[in-house]
Amino acid sequence: MQKFIFILSLLLVTSSTLFAQQNIFAPTGPISSPIVNKDGSVTLHLQAPTATHVEVKGDWLPAGTTVPMTKNTDGVWSYTSGPLASDLYIYQFIVDGTALLDPLNVYQIRDVSSLFSIFVIEGGQGDLYQVQEVPHGTVAKRWYHSPTLDMTRRLTIYTPPGYETSNESYPVLYLLHGMGGDEEAWPTLGRTAQILDNLIATGKCKPMLVVMPNGNVAQEAAPGESSLNQTPVNFNLPHTMDGTYENSFEDIIAFIEGNYRAKANKENRAIAGLSMGGFHSLWISANYPNTFGYVGHFSGAVNPRENNDLSQGVPRIYENMDGKLAQQRDNGLILYWIAIGTDDFLYQEVKDYRAKLDSLQFPYQYVETAKGHVWSNWRLYLSQFTPLLFK
Repeated sequence: MQKFIFILSLLLVTSSTLFAQQNIFAPTGPISSPIVNKDGSVTLHLQAPTATHVEVKGDWLPAGTTVPMTKNTDGVWSYTSGPLASDLYIYQFIVDGTALLDPLNVYQIRDVSSLFSIFVIEGGQGDLYQVQEVPHGTVAKRWYHSPTLDMTRRLTIYTPPGYETSNESYPVLYLLHGMGGDEEAWPTLGRTAQILDNLIATGKCKPMLVVMPNGNVAQEAAPGESSLNQTPVNFNLPHTMDGTYENSFEDIIAFIEGNYRAKANKENRAIAGLSMGGFHSLWISANYPNTFGYVGHFSGAVNPRENNDLSQGVPRIYENMDGKLAQQRDNGLILYWIAIGTDDFLYQEVKDYRAKLDSLQFPYQYVETAKGHVWSNWRLYLSQFTPLLFK
């Protein structure tokens, strides 16, 4: 009986181990995807012998378009792009109308509620988005308490190489995401750590802390990371652009300066963001006009989208724009940096805002690029903005 129990136990342990490691026996197959070719083009493959129509959707293509893949006699679909500029690209397969990730590509990324496969074309801007053989900073997920919101919330913070082993204090960039994003957007889609590591290593950028908060005041944290666990991902969360976040932002600054070796003056604080985060950066810096010496507005909205009536006793964040900008100007702002793509749906709004700044004799730097409201631009803007900071 004891021998039988021993053998049974051994079989159970063995089968459990095999189940836990079953994927190590998964076949790799004769095809691979993606393949980056010498001319900068990319070849994608998908084995789908029963599919009748397969397309590729990628951000190197015109917005809203797809391209067909070609099926060979073995049931393998293929597509080769033309030469692509050095950058990070996202894509999906559309198989008989259903969007799928590339099953041969382990490199994936989430944008709001959609998952994409990714690849990088090297030899230029894309090299900044790769992990290189340079000293690396640390990316941490931290929980902080916001007394203003009466919530415990999560943010992401990048500390530069050498932070843990030094006694040095560092300047801080507060980097804000767009609508539908969260504290994971800039670290993943934006490649913040890779960009900062590579720029710092080459001496093009000062070592700095980069704080990437969750700008959705209705959320504790990114989907699946809060006490709500697996709730549906919602693009349009309440109170994202009604002044609540701007009014609570001092809680984030207080947490960072109370828990990190952060230089706590205007000359060593910067704030920047994309889209909704650009909107937040504009209004946070305007309402706290002596807090930030550097402001970055990446494809940012300007005008409020929601009713700005807040709870009793809270200032109206979006009132008296001209007066707040004038005070910000007179306080001696070091850099106000605006960037947008010519195809961006916010282009005219930003153009009108620049006209207002001109009328106020408010100094700023302006960068105009191609493309629209896309991460390809925002990664580029981050790589251009950070070398200008804390000089």
